[in-house]
Amino acid sequence: MRPLARTRHRNACAALALRWRGITSNDFGTLLGSNLRILKSIILQEGTGFAKVWMKSSKSLISYESGRIYFENYRCCYSSLTPQPQLLYELPKQSKAEKIEDSLLCQCPLVSDHVLPQASEQKPSLLALTANNWLYCLSADNGETLHKVYLSSRFKFRSLGWDISQETFYVKSIQHKQTVQARQAGVENNILMHLAIFKVFPLDVVGMLEINKKVFGKSTVDVLLSQGVLAVSHSSKCVKLYSFEYIVEKFRTRELVLGEQCDLYGPRGTVGEAPYGIPVNIQIKECPPVLFEVSYFDNGIQIGGHPWHYIHTPNHKRHRGTHHICSIRDGTLAKNGVQEMDCDSLEADWIFFHPDDSGRIIHAGPSTIKWAQLSLPLLFHTLYSQVTVTSSGRTVKRRFQQLDDDPGQETFKMVKYEDELDLLAIVDVSHTEDEGQANVRLHDNKNGALMKRISLKEPWDVVSIGSINNNHSGIAHFSYRCLILGISPDVLITY
Repeated sequence: MRPLARTRHRNACAALALRWRGITSNDFGTLLGSNLRILKSIILQEGTGFAKVWMKSSKSLISYESGRIYFENYRCCYSSLTPQPQLLYELPKQSKAEKIEDSLLCQCPLVSDHVLPQASEQKPSLLALTANNWLYCLSADNGETLHKVYLSSRFKFRSLGWDISQETFYVKSIQHKQTVQARQAGVENNILMHLAIFKVFPLDVVGMLEINKKVFGKSTVDVLLSQGVLAVSHSSKCVKLYSFEYIVEKFRTRELVLGEQCDLYGPRGTVGEAPYGIPVNIQIKECPPVLFEVSYFDNGIQIGGHPWHYIHTPNHKRHRGTHHICSIRDGTLAKNGVQEMDCDSLEADWIFFHPDDSGRIIHAGPSTIKWAQLSLPLLFHTLYSQVTVTSSGRTVKRRFQQLDDDPGQETFKMVKYEDELDLLAIVDVSHTEDEGQANVRLHDNKNGALMKRISLKEPWDVVSIGSINNNHSGIAHFSYRCLILGISPDVLITY
């Protein structure tokens, strides 16, 4: 029997030398994969260090998306793909009513069923929602306004979300409160909120959906769209899922086209222009068929895995602190599917489906991280934080019971997945005698082995909201201060 072929791992220097001589593939995907493998080997090799290359503070939260860093409520945009971040654009200062409140980044898929009418629509763009109900489509490279849509003069919109990533998104209004005059007159308000749904590439409107408590129940408190499903949450700690496609087909009264005249339910106006906006064209008259229903104690539900499963905490006090992993087909509990974190801490543990679509589950707490393949039975592999070590190297032993997220202990703060390098980035914070020290631990995504540990040098502000992003040029820490760590310039590729 012929032995199995061994996987060849070409040395990074040899690969670059062959490329310099013109011996390389012309396939973009092959080249990208080769580049990422070389970069991964450089980052993980023992001699590679990281140094601070750039830092900038902000009075508002800093956002990051696909190599772009946003400051001042998305008014200023920097590229992080250069050796040092460079300013891409800076929008004019706006009044409080015109400031951007939420955004989504659109990146056109490489394969499209049709040619887009304008070349600018093939490039990345930023969908931006302003405080005065305007939806802008801005060029992600220079901030130029490509499209703008007025939503409504009647409803206040607050947030954006993807239904299907890079295909359809929705804009959600705030919850409608009953006015004092209506309450005194005995007029009952059953409209909870509105959702404006759009397609991208090119930008087009699906409709304005009205959420009525008479249809979904008096206990309805919130809704969202995800993967073509309308999820309705109730105050009774219950979630019900409905098909959005079914709702559109049965209850949409008229198709809308941006820029065209419309006289739906009142005076005539132009769809998407002020003051007309987007009229309500999806009014649900009767409750659609329920696809799925489950009750929960806290934190809602999550759906994912292969085959489809969901994670929730059953709505009973005795289940507090536990996570149940069940089949979405019949609700059957997976073997070893009840998970709890045995830890004493002020912060709650968190559990989620792995973002790499492998079907795995990650369960993390302040001192423990566990992960398992979604199979029968669930087998969890465990990673523990280290004992406390002072700056001089002295090990500190516990002489009394401490919290697992006690400032004197090393604690896990977050788990991020770097998809292109196939690494898990775990942030741990250990407190020395005077301040907190943050480290980024890079783990093998397949087996969890620790590959590298990188110190952030700067103190970790445990009060602010922080996040870590690997942006290929280094490590970036975001909260109210952006810190970029780049690969040290004196790094050599080892043979």
